Amino acid sequence: MSPARRGGVTEQAADAAIDQACRLLRLPTIRDRFAEFADAAKREQLTYRGFLVELLLAECDDRDRRRAARRVHDAGFPRSKTLEEFDFAANPTINPATIHTLAGCAWIRNGEPLCLIGDSGTGKSHLLIALGTTAAQAGFRVRYTLAAKLVNELVEAADERQLSKTISRYGRVDLLCIDELNYMELDRRGAELLFQVLTEREERNSVAIASNESFSKAHRFPPTCARWRRTFTGSTRRAAAPAKDGRGGWRPARSPARPDPQRATRAA
Repeated sequence: MSPARRGGVTEQAADAAIDQACRLLRLPTIRDRFAEFADAAKREQLTYRGFLVELLLAECDDRDRRRAARRVHDAGFPRSKTLEEFDFAANPTINPATIHTLAGCAWIRNGEPLCLIGDSGTGKSHLLIALGTTAAQAGFRVRYTLAAKLVNELVEAADERQLSKTISRYGRVDLLCIDELNYMELDRRGAELLFQVLTEREERNSVAIASNESFSKAHRFPPTCARWRRTFTGSTRRAAAPAKDGRGGWRPARSPARPDPQRATRAA
């Protein structure tokens, strides 16, 4: 069937029809820029197909940008941080090549963990947010939270008998960023609830943690502490994600392994 021809349409009527059709089809970029592209196509003597390609590619590019911005917004970052803004000169122990490797997101595709460990003021939160933002822009579902806020949410969910639902929600994202771990001491219940979130994600989806202490000093409850340490460093398969240790160097993190309660008790 040949396309219908609508003869005698004025330019003003054509613009109105295009605007209405784009609203109906939800094509905001074409609606806003079709006149600009039409004038450019006329100057450059594009074919009809060439003109259509330019319009559709512009719509697709803008849609990708809007989706990326929505993923960054939904991640819940408290402020905007980028890798370009990070001052490597002020943090000479941090290898820029390592960070740019992490920005490639291969560790997220492999479901591997990232541990950023160091003293206050070394840029852990900046890197955590920046790497999370990069992942969201690359198409991954990301969620950022403070450790204390997450524990409080889990405790409330447990009291309201919504714990499984809450843990599942955190388990579905591709990357969970937990900031300020160990800044506040966790009680046994809070530590065990947080560990359930980590267990839900192990070997499936990535978790990135920023902490001012190593996991050997996570809190005062050795059994849970030992299981955390095993989760992040106990496997023999090396992950692509490095972690900054308390001595200013970078050490490889390891992919998570399912905890063994008996071994955890012995380690305590």
